[in-house]
Amino acid sequence: MSINTVSIGLINPKSATNVGAILRACGCFGGSSVFYTGQRFRYAKDFHSDTKNAHLHIPHIGVDDLLSMAPAGASTIAIELVEGATPLPAYSHPENAFYIFGPEDGSVSQTVIDDVDDVVYIPTANSLNLAATVNVVLYDRLAKSHYMHSDDAIKQSRDNNNNLRRTNKD
Repeated sequence: MSINTVSIGLINPKSATNVGAILRACGCFGGSSVFYTGQRFRYAKDFHSDTKNAHLHIPHIGVDDLLSMAPAGASTIAIELVEGATPLPAYSHPENAFYIFGPEDGSVSQTVIDDVDDVVYIPTANSLNLAATVNVVLYDRLAKSHYMHSDDAIKQSRDNNNNLRRTNKD
């Protein structure tokens, strides 16, 4: 499943568990690549949470500067709790997007906020875990797309442990 082009940028992630879950989210919701900065994650690539082995087919590359890695023609979008940002429910996702997320224990820098095309926030009572934030954004993108809603889509998405069907009650 590919919904246009979707790349993820992670600022200095500290947790291989979160990055594994982000790779799995990319596999589920159509993310094509993950770029990350910082040293904390480069040496902790134990993907226990990537139970679908998305890391084997989705590139995840350590870089020095996320904005320089934005794919050609991609709109850059920071996801952060920033005053004046667009709430996710009201946001129209661009076809070619590079979403940038801050670290688990910090925020996207003011420099990045100033340099991106859009800033979006997820309305919530508190900040979300990094992997949860990526999942919510990628799901929102898919839900707002022209994704095929059908039994064929369900069959394609589920794993071998699920062969359930809903039958009509008469």
